[in-house]
Amino acid sequence: MENRHVAIIEIGSTGIRLLIAQMLPDGGWTVMDRAGRPAALGRDVFSSGALSRESLLECLSVLNGFKELINDWGISSADVYMIATSALRAARNRDIFIDRIQQETGYTLSLVDGIEENRLMYLVVKFALKHDMPHFWRANSMIIEIGGGSTEIMLLRRGQMVAARSINLGTIIIDQRTRLGPNNIHERYLYEIIRNTTSLLSADMDLAHIRTIVVAGSDAQNASLQSGRELNEHCRIIERQDFIDFAQKVRNYTVEDCIQKLGISYNEAEGFISGILILKLFLEKTGAAQIIVPFISIREGFLIDLAQGDKNRLQDEFHSQVIASAVNLGRKFHFDEAHSKHVSFLSMILFDSLQKEHGMNKHHRMILEIAAILHDIGAFIKPSGHNKHGQYIISNSDIFGLHRDELDIIANVIRYHRGESPASSDIEYMSLQREDRILVLKMTSILRVANALDKGHSQHIKNITVERRAHTIALHTQGAYDILTHLMGIEDNTSLFQDVFGYKIVLS
Repeated sequence: MENRHVAIIEIGSTGIRLLIAQMLPDGGWTVMDRAGRPAALGRDVFSSGALSRESLLECLSVLNGFKELINDWGISSADVYMIATSALRAARNRDIFIDRIQQETGYTLSLVDGIEENRLMYLVVKFALKHDMPHFWRANSMIIEIGGGSTEIMLLRRGQMVAARSINLGTIIIDQRTRLGPNNIHERYLYEIIRNTTSLLSADMDLAHIRTIVVAGSDAQNASLQSGRELNEHCRIIERQDFIDFAQKVRNYTVEDCIQKLGISYNEAEGFISGILILKLFLEKTGAAQIIVPFISIREGFLIDLAQGDKNRLQDEFHSQVIASAVNLGRKFHFDEAHSKHVSFLSMILFDSLQKEHGMNKHHRMILEIAAILHDIGAFIKPSGHNKHGQYIISNSDIFGLHRDELDIIANVIRYHRGESPASSDIEYMSLQREDRILVLKMTSILRVANALDKGHSQHIKNITVERRAHTIALHTQGAYDILTHLMGIEDNTSLFQDVFGYKIVLS
């Protein structure tokens, strides 16, 4: 570990960037080298929907140059992490592009979806702020990253995650759609998009109560160098009015003006005004007094994930933010919070007690916990068939920190937590990978038992202990309750558990 070096390559909408770091024994790291080259991948994808042959060759040329640098550092392929964001995600020929890159470089390329970008950016913000702004984690705030092809947004209420969203609003897309019009048309177009976006965000939290905005990306970094001050070695800060004044000053700048007057590169200057106007319009929809600008990126977020020191604390904190996001989604749909949290509590006891039987890991535990919290969310639409309505809601929602395939698992667990078991004719279930279908069966089996233990939504069964017997799992319950009602509930809801695990559930 002491001499281990890693390389992280990020293929973005406007450039390809490399970070080389030495991982330290205490779980920290030291950045040893950086490199970056502009690449117009986003302009290809957001204009034609595909990456051109020229972009592929340009990308390969850059990556081969990076590979030489990586080899000079003696870094093995196993310690190279190559990721791509919105431009490659959106390309219809991405599979061919990815295969060619992997064949040429020998590195594995992973697509990072919007929610994963949110998670990495959250880690970056935690690292960058350190202890310099303790009030940030006690007040309402927004974290936003404006990229070339998408904008990632997180809302936090008193430090707890309320919502995470990824929207198709990026500087390259906007520049292409408004390029032929005058600036006032450009601004009106942006205003309408952001007005619609903030209307949706307002359903999660009153934006007027936001006190701080954290903004990632080169546009905000360049703005902070012009109108902000240093907070620490990784962060700068801009006061609200200072940023608004700066935005007003540059709103009519051309690309050439940005290069000459602000000293930024042509690649950065192309989308700079769009990025600044987007941020200004978001700022004006909030009550934020300050903008915080980290000078680190999701590449450092990857380093935080890789580092060993403080890993348990970071994982626990990340878990709490994911759960907070799930609970807030439930509140948005007026779920029975006491019942849902109690079913989750009982599900976790069953999960922990039956580890030998189900063989699932800690991350699967969190997925089941979220499914249990949200299992009745569909009752908001209609109590009858609420399991199917819940599947629809989850399939069309975001939860901070979860990938789309994880949300698909949760949606299916919610779909089958009551009623019929999965069938080969169920498209949403059969479209899952085989391993994920097995996870759905295991999680659903446990959730059905836990839900039956609170059949009347009364939380009369306060706690349970689990005893394995020859052919049964005995649940010893604590609390005063109607034994006949719960026996019927257990009888009606444990057949799937018996099919999956081979044990019959009995109350004792």
